[in-house]
Amino acid sequence: MDRFDMAVSEQLRTMDRLLLLQGDIERSQRIEEQMKQLKEEAEKLQKLKDDIEKMKEELAEIQSIFEAQTEEAIRSYHLQESV
Repeated sequence: MDRFDMAVSEQLRTMDRLLLLQGDIERSQRIEEQMKQLKEEAEKLQKLKDDIEKMKEELAEIQSIFEAQTEEAIRSYHLQESV
């Protein structure tokens, strides 16, 4: 193999490595973007869970108030009936 053929052969091997590495970088960048999107979705999900928990706490508080109001209404009705 003469010098020219060796140089071209070496250049082709280098080009193959370059293309392979470039493909790996592009795949890694796509995965990185997907991971960022998943992280954002996970953050949105956590906020939604936090909001749901706050609403459940508020609901429990309102239910407790409602029950107390109902008991008071029943007591006042019975007192009124007994008069």
